[in-house]
Amino acid sequence: MCGLVGSAVRSPPSAGLQRFAARCSSRSGPAAMQTAVVRCVPTETKLTISLRLGPGKGGQRHLQREQSESLRTALGRIAHNLLKAQAKPRKGRKAAQAEAPAQAPPQAPPVVLYRGEQPVPGDTSNAEAWQDGAVLQVGETRYRVERNPPTLTQLRLPGSILVGFPLCATVELEFGEASHSLFEWLREEGGGWEPVASGRVFTPGNGHIGLKLKLRCQPGDGRRFGEAVELESGGPVEAGPGTCTFDGRQKFTRQNPEEPLLRVVSYNILADAYAQTEFSRTNLYPYCPPYALEVDYRQNLIKKELGGYNADIICLQEVDKNVFTNSLAPALDALGFRGVFRIKEKQHEGLATFFRASKYRLISQHDVAFSEALASDPLHVELLETISANPNVKEKVLQRSTAFQVCVLQSLKDSSKKLCVGNTHLYWHPKGGHIRLVQIAIAFRHLQRVTAEMYPATPLIFCGDFNSTPNSGLYEFVTKGHISADHPDWTSNGEEERCNMSLTQLFKLKSACGEPDYTNYVGGFQGCLDYIFMDMNTFEVFQVIPFPSHEEVTCHLALPSVSHPSDHIALICDLKWK
Repeated sequence: MCGLVGSAVRSPPSAGLQRFAARCSSRSGPAAMQTAVVRCVPTETKLTISLRLGPGKGGQRHLQREQSESLRTALGRIAHNLLKAQAKPRKGRKAAQAEAPAQAPPQAPPVVLYRGEQPVPGDTSNAEAWQDGAVLQVGETRYRVERNPPTLTQLRLPGSILVGFPLCATVELEFGEASHSLFEWLREEGGGWEPVASGRVFTPGNGHIGLKLKLRCQPGDGRRFGEAVELESGGPVEAGPGTCTFDGRQKFTRQNPEEPLLRVVSYNILADAYAQTEFSRTNLYPYCPPYALEVDYRQNLIKKELGGYNADIICLQEVDKNVFTNSLAPALDALGFRGVFRIKEKQHEGLATFFRASKYRLISQHDVAFSEALASDPLHVELLETISANPNVKEKVLQRSTAFQVCVLQSLKDSSKKLCVGNTHLYWHPKGGHIRLVQIAIAFRHLQRVTAEMYPATPLIFCGDFNSTPNSGLYEFVTKGHISADHPDWTSNGEEERCNMSLTQLFKLKSACGEPDYTNYVGGFQGCLDYIFMDMNTFEVFQVIPFPSHEEVTCHLALPSVSHPSDHIALICDLKWK
């Protein structure tokens, strides 16, 4: 990590950034007029007035005043602060002042706040008085009031910056949006800095190896811009890890397919919340160097991997909330994707679904938590009654935070063509087959309502980490549409949690990528847990993008590794509309 806004340098924007801001900004007023920034949030009791007061350029002052206080009192305080600033001896003048004859104390200058040509009445509350565009007159100095301008509260660059891998800063703003802000990237050059690119995302090239980078950001809200901040990288740009496991796969995905083809990716990207634990480093992934488990390093690889697949739909599991907001969403947005996120209750990670904005638009979302849906949705009353016969099973299901993300997309080319995309990550425990069966039963009843009642005849693509191998009851239920009450998975955790029931679902689904030997490869387990299930009535498989070779996967013993960012392998396929 390198830097928060508190340690970054606030600076005037470069000439290029200034010209761009000038074209976009609606600011007006005399060039000599200074700025008084007012932060006033309705949920807080105080507001802050920030301006420069005193001789010369003056010193920066931040006055906190009660919002309910009268303007007259606040202006009096500004006059008092100016007198203090004027009375303070400046360097080199102490001796002269000691020899000078005593003078009468300076008089307070007139301090008036204008709105238009009229002074604001002194009995007006501060919250009402300090409006955007008002003019503060302090003696002969005039200030244009900017109320709640876009402000950067955090700016951070990754600790790992690699050649050829997309770089995206963490940006947090108040009164603004990153999408409306200006970003300029610079590199070290001859003791100074040379602009190299603009935009939220930047990919360093070979010419940047060994050089530090600097990001200059000017926050915006679509109407105006705030004060620019610049931040230098903590270290130089480094060479990448060499060949990655996904490099060979991307030879098959260099172009985004044209309709009637549809490229789908499903990928458990390994949440930082799980990768960074002591248990993970010493027990789960002891073969992986600690630096390769760091979120910044892995995000370098993940963003490059996802970008190179040129997909239409991307379903991700184990997505940290901060990773979605500050890394994946802006990086994929720059590539033409829009994304939505669903967090797991009680967790810091969840599900993310991205779609190519040039082909689809999001009509609606129908996300649920399985436990909440089971407990409160009348659709699942019968299922709840059945599992209630075994309190142990009922409690275990209701305690799970498993989420289900459901998006309905519409083709921009043909508005009659809709698509329902499901994305989930089911209960993980090896002896939890019966719990996963209950979860998938909830999912199918929910999907039936969406695709048959809300959007009739809408085809389904169901992606995720199902934590179930091809010989499991869950896989049988999904692909055959039925599971019997005597299936062994109903007793996957022993007789004390038996909850036998017969289940039926109406979708005709197939695993688009077949049944690979493994989609999860760690030191203690190798197996197929992830699937892209497609509606066979609507789609057929055009091609499955080949998996990395076994030699590539095991080059560093297991996953994750310096050349692969997750313990899972992405599923990628091209489907064809029938």
